[in-house]
Amino acid sequence: MALIKTPPAARETSRRAPATEQASRRDCAYLLQQLGDPNPEARRWAARDLVDCAGVSASLVHHLASETESSVREVILTTLVRVGDSQAVAGLVDCMRSEDASLRNEAIEALKQLPTEVAPIMRHLLSDEDSDMRIFAVNVLESLRHPLVETWLADVIQRDPHVNVCATAVDLLGEVGSREVLEPLLRLKDRFAREPYIQFAADLAIKRIIEG
Repeated sequence: MALIKTPPAARETSRRAPATEQASRRDCAYLLQQLGDPNPEARRWAARDLVDCAGVSASLVHHLASETESSVREVILTTLVRVGDSQAVAGLVDCMRSEDASLRNEAIEALKQLPTEVAPIMRHLLSDEDSDMRIFAVNVLESLRHPLVETWLADVIQRDPHVNVCATAVDLLGEVGSREVLEPLLRLKDRFAREPYIQFAADLAIKRIIEG
């Protein structure tokens, strides 16, 4: 029986494929190393190019927390948003607990760009034992394009015991709320009858909703 010869091009492709995969893995490993380079330009380029590498979110978040160059932080955040996996979201949530106010705000802005990825954990964030984290979660909702934003905010003003959390939610409801939240707003006024700001903010939200 005559042997069927493999075409030269096919043999060449077969030989190259494993090498290409190995080179890709080496490139990703090299880029991760570059995140620690003393040159901020090298770190910036590495952070940008890591978007095509799998499983890098945890490393990016780790470097984000210690990165001092604002332009590099910006690129790391952009890459995390573009990757948008569960590790990226979890890492950004952890950044909201940071003592670094700039990092907290950057994480909030990044999470606003991930409505689909953040939605499954939003109720958990709004129930966090730390009232500051609950406020940050409401801040994420400010620009989160998701159909449940109003529902989440209504839930906050009906059950959250902390006046500052409710105040933050009321301020946002005045911008995004519909007539569906008028009753919850009235109940909120009853619940915090001795809190002048809640009374003012709730009345303003109600007025905006009715007139809008």
